[in-house]
Amino acid sequence: MDICPVKQRAAENPWGILVLLSLGLLISFVDRTSLSAALADKGFVHEFSLTSVQRGWLNSAVFWSYGLAQMPMGWLVDRYGVKRPYSICFAIWCLAAAATGLVTTLAALIVIRLLIGLAEAIVVPATYRYLANNFEETRKGTALGIFSIGGKMGPALGAPIAAWMIVAWSWKAMFVMTGLIGLIWLVPWLLMVRNDHPSSAELAAAVRRARTVPLSNLLASPVVWGGLINNFCYSYFAFYCMTWMPAYLVEQRGLSLEKSGIYTFFSFAGIAIVAAFAGWLADRMIARGKDAVLVRKAFVVAGFIGGTTVLLGAYTPSPGLALFWNVLSLSLLGLATANNLALCKLTLIPKPAVGLNTGLQQVATSLAGGVSASLSGWLLYLGKGSYTLPMTAIFAFLLLGATSTVVLFQRKWAPKVNEPGSAQ
Repeated sequence: MDICPVKQRAAENPWGILVLLSLGLLISFVDRTSLSAALADKGFVHEFSLTSVQRGWLNSAVFWSYGLAQMPMGWLVDRYGVKRPYSICFAIWCLAAAATGLVTTLAALIVIRLLIGLAEAIVVPATYRYLANNFEETRKGTALGIFSIGGKMGPALGAPIAAWMIVAWSWKAMFVMTGLIGLIWLVPWLLMVRNDHPSSAELAAAVRRARTVPLSNLLASPVVWGGLINNFCYSYFAFYCMTWMPAYLVEQRGLSLEKSGIYTFFSFAGIAIVAAFAGWLADRMIARGKDAVLVRKAFVVAGFIGGTTVLLGAYTPSPGLALFWNVLSLSLLGLATANNLALCKLTLIPKPAVGLNTGLQQVATSLAGGVSASLSGWLLYLGKGSYTLPMTAIFAFLLLGATSTVVLFQRKWAPKVNEPGSAQ
């Protein structure tokens, strides 16, 4: 029995809510990654006297609080529903994003980024709780492909828009405007989504269901550990592109800040389009009788291997070829996007634990963001300003992800479900 009553879900349009959830993810990434454009602006860097290592710290701050809050947020939505917790957290992070334009010290910047990460931690667990309640296996790839568009188009649109605002006005105006404009999203959210805050009886039932798959069962599953590895490896590359790509294009390939935003847009637009298509194609294959696990694994491995072409861009002396590989490698990673999300968080995961497992998986995602942003800064320092070492690290992590997919994702290793009342 689902947390939301059937009659309540029937009054909603799940695909319409899915689009809204994708837009919410887009806004979260705009507010999370607009900093990358500022870090490519000499005025911003000079304002706070930032070194490469400090830029890495600042880029990584949002991911640490984001990661720490993931499991509590998953626990929250498994029990208390999606609408109300999401609404509160959304308002908090938009206001914090706007406040970024008002701070004057590095310490204050880091605190604001930590607050944004804390509030944005609701997005993915809440979305997967909604998807688990409303979408069957043969629709999950398509649904996740649509949802993931928001995560790719956020930095795709955010980078050029933020760069344009900085050039036209200032980095301060950019932060204030992007943060406040996002609040408009709350209007359709509050109007379209039914209140799913459970009654006392429904809350008790939700707690009983959640206890049938405790955290210990998740941690004992090789599938869950495969998901943690995959999400780290995938996100390491994605977050590198979100946090360091504009600076790479400006500093090593000689592009202007405006042009770096355009090429960042093409990279993330490419992965969004490929992700949506790959999710839809996998669903069609599964609907025709193909094994869901094997189909999704094949797409994930192809995406990880395709992404390793980023290293070709690091070694080519041609700026044109470097830009080509930059766009193509991230686009090919889109083959893995929706199908990796389905494998790690839905297909092989018992329904009562979707929120908790999603929160656990997002810890790896957030850790990847923090490690990617800070480690890339350190490797950039070791390489004396060359981005070859940061891209070599991406190559290694993608190969690890492909190996994890082949070895660890097996039905027999899915998390176990205890008999009701047996889990403490």
